[in-house]
Amino acid sequence: MSARYLKKVLKEEQEERQLESDHEEEEEKEEEDDDHRQLNGKAKVNPFDLLNDDDDDADDPQEDESETVDEPSSVVKPSADVVSTSSQKSKKKKKKKGKEGSSSNAAAPRVKKLPDEVLEEFYDYAHERQAETRASGDAVKHSYEKYVPFILQVDPKYLNADNEMRRIFGAKVVKSFEKNQQSGSSRMARGGRRGAVHRKSFLVTPLEHWPRWDGAMNMELLHSPNGYYDYQYTYSSAYRQAQSAFESAKAIHDLNAIASVLLYYPYHLDSLLTMAEYFKFVGEHQMSADAISKCLYALECAWSPMFTPFKGDCQVKYSHEANKPLFVALFTHMKSMDRRGCHRSALEVCKFLLSLDTDDPMGAMFCIDYFAVRGEEYVWLERFSEEYKSDNTLWLFPNFSYSLAVCRLYLEKAESSKDSAMETTKATSTDLMKQALMLHPTVLKKLVAKVPLKERVWTDILKNAFFQADEVGIPSLDHLINIYVESNHIIWRLPELQKLLREAAQLVIETLRQNSSEKNDWACVRKEAFSSAKNEYSHLLVSDFSYTLPAAAPENLQHFMANARMEDVVHNEQHLVNLNEGGHAPRDVANRNPLAVLFESVLPWVHYGEGAVVEEEDQQNGHGPGNQEH
Repeated sequence: MSARYLKKVLKEEQEERQLESDHEEEEEKEEEDDDHRQLNGKAKVNPFDLLNDDDDDADDPQEDESETVDEPSSVVKPSADVVSTSSQKSKKKKKKKGKEGSSSNAAAPRVKKLPDEVLEEFYDYAHERQAETRASGDAVKHSYEKYVPFILQVDPKYLNADNEMRRIFGAKVVKSFEKNQQSGSSRMARGGRRGAVHRKSFLVTPLEHWPRWDGAMNMELLHSPNGYYDYQYTYSSAYRQAQSAFESAKAIHDLNAIASVLLYYPYHLDSLLTMAEYFKFVGEHQMSADAISKCLYALECAWSPMFTPFKGDCQVKYSHEANKPLFVALFTHMKSMDRRGCHRSALEVCKFLLSLDTDDPMGAMFCIDYFAVRGEEYVWLERFSEEYKSDNTLWLFPNFSYSLAVCRLYLEKAESSKDSAMETTKATSTDLMKQALMLHPTVLKKLVAKVPLKERVWTDILKNAFFQADEVGIPSLDHLINIYVESNHIIWRLPELQKLLREAAQLVIETLRQNSSEKNDWACVRKEAFSSAKNEYSHLLVSDFSYTLPAAAPENLQHFMANARMEDVVHNEQHLVNLNEGGHAPRDVANRNPLAVLFESVLPWVHYGEGAVVEEEDQQNGHGPGNQEH
């Protein structure tokens, strides 16, 4: 930094320094006392400091002027203190140089500081204040340790599915795939605009052609009961107007009106969720995932600086209507990542979903074991079953009773490969599978039909009366068994798991042949664990846990399309797109559902390129390549 600029900065801060002049004089007196102590203690004096002082005085005379401004009142020393004053002056010079070096790095950013740097500093300060608040009370700290399980802490580096794809296939393969999918997103798109600059996101990776977040939502802290910090989303007045328009379109089942809402508000949550559901039914799964990613990006941008969700101590209650889009988007995103093979990332999202609301409104508890098994997190699943809520009753649920046996099988194989002694305190995988079959025998018959298992040995096993029942007779338990079979049947296609299940079933038959009263004991355990006469999990649909993708015929969706307003919306797209600052990524229309292409052309972030529009118009006017006369 030049001396002139330094002098200018010092002049701007002159008023503040005058207010602190008294404090500086006290510090100078303390420095003088220290110098006298060093002189009396025969401190060594470096003679080169005097040379440095002369060089500094000759090279930069403006520093003397600034020094006189900073120190208007100088103290005259007697001749006997020449050595001390010279050493003091050298120290002041060094201190001055240190201030110059620090001001060159700190004063300039203070004048020209980027918004991201300001936000990062604010986030750090907010987190420090939050940590001080949490540690202030012993009662709150005790309740925090008691109710907030450490096992649900989320690792942010595993949240993004793109990172897992790079670990599986390699960065070069993923980069090449993304380049093919977004061939035109990095170039100048229609309207002469480049992609908007987006915030960093943990949940998703924002694409360049997405519009910039409009800031229509925020998050506020409601209260902090039992060590939890309860947050709720809040929305602006403009967003509430968009919500009213969405409700009106929803009442008449008009998807075109919902698309027009997205033209003005590209991050309207309910509209994006509706579009994602529609694209899923017409088979456009990439478009569906894109809409869900936009929804999650907007929700994450609205997080409060005090909101630290990955530690497991912040909750966003599903009972608040404003928070429901977050749960729906996370659950849909979790299922989408599982279909892509990113089971480790799906597990982290499931942990995140479960930590947001301990009431588990989305049923994350009944698929978290599946993601742990597919993600090979066997040790974590055993710890989770023991530590979560500290009641050690998760093994009573059908999904955990079978998944824990599967985890123990793979852990036994890992221990045997390492030639290490197995723990005697834990049951073997065969014992755990036998316990699961005794507790939930109807699972076996459903798995044989769902997998399917066609060997003759399974027919012989199912002939036993213990495995012939289709239902237990307890509504809640029967519903959970159906969810488990629907979501986990795919892992039972592995030969080693079929062998474990077959051997355990044969042991159960042999045990009941020797002692038939044991069947009644396990029936009492079931009735005690699931005592309600009603289905407590009726809000969880079995189809939500299925991995078969739903589809609907185009003719069943035609009444949502072919609206007279469609043409007006398409003609006005060029004008309305100015509301969004992002570019448009050209999309390919070849070999795609024409109904989906027609509908997605209304969306503000979709661009097919100039040639696609001309070709579509030629085909509509009968001038396409297939309509030419020869």
